[in-house]
Amino acid sequence: MREIETLAALDAALDAGAPLRGLRLQDLDLTERAGRLLRRDDVEGLVVLGGGLPADLEHPRRTHGALVFPTDPRAPVDPYRASLYSPEELYDGLLGTGYESTPDARAYRWSRDAAVGHDAFVTLLRAIHDDSVTDALSDALDALPVVGVMGGHALRRDSSAFARAAALGHALARSGLVVATGGGPGAMEAANLGALAPTSESLVEAVDRLRGVPSFRPDVRAWATLALEVRAGLVAGRERRAVASIGIPTWFYGHEPPNVFCDGIAKYFSNAIREDGLLARCTAGVVVLEGAAGTVQEVFQAATRLYYEREPADGAPLPHLVLVGRAHWTEALPVWPALAALASGRGMADRVHLVDDLTEAVGVLTAGWPPRPGPPAPDPASP
Repeated sequence: MREIETLAALDAALDAGAPLRGLRLQDLDLTERAGRLLRRDDVEGLVVLGGGLPADLEHPRRTHGALVFPTDPRAPVDPYRASLYSPEELYDGLLGTGYESTPDARAYRWSRDAAVGHDAFVTLLRAIHDDSVTDALSDALDALPVVGVMGGHALRRDSSAFARAAALGHALARSGLVVATGGGPGAMEAANLGALAPTSESLVEAVDRLRGVPSFRPDVRAWATLALEVRAGLVAGRERRAVASIGIPTWFYGHEPPNVFCDGIAKYFSNAIREDGLLARCTAGVVVLEGAAGTVQEVFQAATRLYYEREPADGAPLPHLVLVGRAHWTEALPVWPALAALASGRGMADRVHLVDDLTEAVGVLTAGWPPRPGPPAPDPASP
């Protein structure tokens, strides 16, 4: 079985004359390839996932044993997509008729629509969508070292904590790590912003501009519009790098719009799949900033992996879990005592950390990873 995600790859397969049996054609417009495909009868087990399929091609291919999966024209997203979302894609139409008309907002309403909530076909499409996004995420990361930055969505852009979280993301990215977050506002936006900024100077300027709209409440349109403007300036002055950061949000939290500072957005309908996938990809560790219920859930999901995990077969060390903010994690939300008790006497004991200093957190998470060529990473407490 082989996935074909571009027309160029399909043309190569057709030119090679190899059997089409078992190929998976994902999200391709086959209109201009109809003639070549009609001349082939070796399509038993060929699977066509969405895309454009002319009517005169669909029936003969089914007759010869191909499987053709249709889409739902009412679906606000493409369930068979072969790539991650871009910020511009999710916020398409924002400047025209506002946030409620964007694909992001429409997908949330579709996910909550009681009329289709028990529709087996819609359930299937959402599941296929999430699997397609997982596949695209694997292609984007391609075994790169990933560090997760977790934290609350309520952190305002005009707070000093936002600036520090942004500097943390910048320092981690400059050390050669891909920064992965939950893809939402607050601390997540700050970390993705820091990873995107090409220099510490451009980051300070970006944080200062974003203070103009400090929260996504009550106006997502103003919040996202300013962010897209800031993003355009940062991307224009950036040395090209394949992936500096990824956002992995979910429509389960419909009140949290996605931030725009990621190189790619893997947005899911299922929060359970999203949470597990996010933490599983954090091969270089997880740093946890102050947060509430969702962040606490992520702490213990990460801890559970460390608790039961054995040393990887390739000899790589177990990832670190670093909680930032002693007062928050020992007094406001006393997570640390439980975490320390779990770690006692186990191999994970030297992999869980409680710190106040972001510089210390960066040191723990970047130890062992070769730095990117270029200027040294800035002090994460500097903005």
